[in-house]
Amino acid sequence: MNPQLMNPPLRKTNSNVSVSAQDQPKLINDVRNAIEKHTSIDKIKQKLGDEYSRCLSDQSISRYLRARSWNVKKAEKMLEASLIWRMDYKPEEICWEHVAAEAETGKLYRSSFMDKQGRSILVMRPKYQNSKSTRAQIKYLVYCMENAIFHLAPEQEQMVWLIDFHGFSMSNISIKSTKETARILQDHYPERLGLAVLYNPPKFFEPFWKVVKPFLEPKTTSKVKFVYADDPNTNNFMQSLFYIDRLESAFGGKNEAKFDIRIYAERMKDDDAKRLASHKGESSTSNSNNITLRQASTASEFNQTNTDSDSDGEKTKEEEMLAEAHKIATADGGGSAVRIEP
Repeated sequence: MNPQLMNPPLRKTNSNVSVSAQDQPKLINDVRNAIEKHTSIDKIKQKLGDEYSRCLSDQSISRYLRARSWNVKKAEKMLEASLIWRMDYKPEEICWEHVAAEAETGKLYRSSFMDKQGRSILVMRPKYQNSKSTRAQIKYLVYCMENAIFHLAPEQEQMVWLIDFHGFSMSNISIKSTKETARILQDHYPERLGLAVLYNPPKFFEPFWKVVKPFLEPKTTSKVKFVYADDPNTNNFMQSLFYIDRLESAFGGKNEAKFDIRIYAERMKDDDAKRLASHKGESSTSNSNNITLRQASTASEFNQTNTDSDSDGEKTKEEEMLAEAHKIATADGGGSAVRIEP
């Protein structure tokens, strides 16, 4: 007998554990079967509808397994929490009207082009933060994640984050929002991040990174790359990832186009219509009507909570480190770029 058939080669994954291609289907089915045995599963199925099948697909379960190093029990627990979150939060039903106020400055948006691997690109510019409501910020983040995932090719699961630190200041820092962002992305969108490019972070960002890093899993921090325009290797690095003619000039590309909220709004409205049709089916008029009513209700709730203030509570070690960052920023007039080890 062919020894390769008896001992199939280990397939490398994004986790720290290698699992043979032969064993992966069994682990995926183990998670699915465990979820199906939960006493509350009928209620979850009823609430999620078609979304339940997508969450329990082989591809989806595989991401949760990879995020938990192929540990079936941990992946099951993680996926169950996500199912409950999706049932309550209804991320697939968030539409442009619910988040338009958060989007208007261009602080976060999906780029109109992909990287060389066909991954969606989310551009973030913290300088343009326009809200003090963590709840509203997270709702917009979830909307952007759902939109970026919708545009991924069937064979692609991950996306790229491009973060432009031009004009970044201490007023753009919120520990509370950062913690919640990390929690949502890691708990409910596992293995969706392919790469995060932090472009020209200033000197005072280093203490902030020390605060943020413990919130992130090691696999996540390994995907964070600090890139500096004055580094001789930067051009080669960016060219290896992106088509320079399409890449925005702010990141060293040749695309001079600027964010236009009117154009972007039309793109997102068109995407919403396509997503709704894809998720629920165009033939189900009653379902569409019900969703429209729920969306209107959500929009009303959003308008009421968009002004919620963001307070991080009592003084902590985190605040002390941010005070250190403030001293650095004050000392050098805002802080020039500095090499930061991820």
